[in-house]
Amino acid sequence: MSKQINIITSTAVPLNIENVDTDQIIPARFLKATSREGFGKNLFRDWRYEDDDESKPKKDFPLNDERYKGKILVTAKNFGSGSSREHAAWAIKDYGFDVVVSSSFSDIFSNNALNNFLLPVVVNEDFLQKIFAAINENNKTELEVNLPEQTISILSTGEKENFEISDYKKTCLLNGYDDIDYLLSIKKDIEQYELQRN
Repeated sequence: MSKQINIITSTAVPLNIENVDTDQIIPARFLKATSREGFGKNLFRDWRYEDDDESKPKKDFPLNDERYKGKILVTAKNFGSGSSREHAAWAIKDYGFDVVVSSSFSDIFSNNALNNFLLPVVVNEDFLQKIFAAINENNKTELEVNLPEQTISILSTGEKENFEISDYKKTCLLNGYDDIDYLLSIKKDIEQYELQRN
C-alpha cells in the first residue's frame, strides 16, 4: 500500500451518487477481518454485483465500466456518512484509490481516510460538477491533485481549485508518516525541548 502522496495525475472513476454511507462503501458482513488488506474486492459490493454474485457484475456501475480507471474516485456530496467504520477507508485504499474528491465528507470518514493515507479533497459544488462533466465528455480526462500546493486541476480545461488540509496531516501524507512515524521524525526536537525545561 502506497503511503506517500505528493502530486497525483490520473484519470478518475466517477460515482455521481449523493449520500453514500459507509455500509454502501463496505457492507457490515465484511467487517470481521482485522487486517487492512483484501477489503478492496468488496468495495461497493452490493452495488457492483447482482445477487452478491461476483460472476454477475452490474455493467452500468462505474467500477465495472472498463472506460473508467485511475487512482482518483470522484463522488457526489455527503460521502462517507453513517457508521464510523475505518474499514470504509481501508476498502477504498485497498482497491487502488489514493484520492477521493467530493463537495462534502463526513468528518469521521475524512479523518479515517487521512489516517490511512487516502486524501479526501473537498471542492465546491460547481467545480465538482465541472469534473463530472469533463469525465462524462471524455473518460480519459486527467485530474492533477497537487498536495504541496493544495490544488486540484482539470488538465483538459486548465480549471483549478484550492483545497484545505491541516498542516499536520499534510506533513504526514507527504512523508508517508503515521502518528508514531511523525513523533519519531521530531524526536530530537522533543528531546531538546525536554532538556531546556530541566
